[in-house]
Amino acid sequence: MLPQALTNVIEALGMLPGVGSRTAERYAYYLFKASNKISDNIAEALAGLHDGVKSCPVTFALIDADEDVSAFYTDPTRDRTTVLVVEEPLDIYAIEQTKAYKGTYHVLGGAISPIDGITPDQLHIGELIKRVNNDNVTEVIIATNPSVEGESTALLLEKMLHEQNPALKLTRLARGLPLGIDLSYADQITLSAALENRTNL
Repeated sequence: MLPQALTNVIEALGMLPGVGSRTAERYAYYLFKASNKISDNIAEALAGLHDGVKSCPVTFALIDADEDVSAFYTDPTRDRTTVLVVEEPLDIYAIEQTKAYKGTYHVLGGAISPIDGITPDQLHIGELIKRVNNDNVTEVIIATNPSVEGESTALLLEKMLHEQNPALKLTRLARGLPLGIDLSYADQITLSAALENRTNL
């Protein structure tokens, strides 16, 4: 039997996605053997996570708690008439690393997935439609993940946006992204090519 304190850490680490019991055990044992400073730094960072981060009320990107609106929206060098739609906030940073996009972003907060209980009304689709009207958006680039859920979400967005604004230009990232991969794991070359070769819907 392991000491209770070590067991508690193993169980806590095991709650993370992709961390199995053996990996959790290795992480916990490493933290025990390592300097107390490492554990203290991790604990301090985790303690400040929820109070230090919030969602932008316009783009739904992650911002510091003391910010009002994301710099991706307020930066005057960015084109507000072009909006790139992603599923999750971290997808933005995958796109940003390409340095190939100068518009703004909109985070849906997931993708439609009836199995997981995620319905269209739980996503930030209504807010996207309002932005299209308020900012006189001329192009929406749909960059949902190339999965069944991402494709379903893209089709719904296409339908809803065209109903609201038939003149709006709708594009998708080009088919350079392999199926089954999240945007945050795609390499910069693939993402750059996908942005450059986006196609009309």
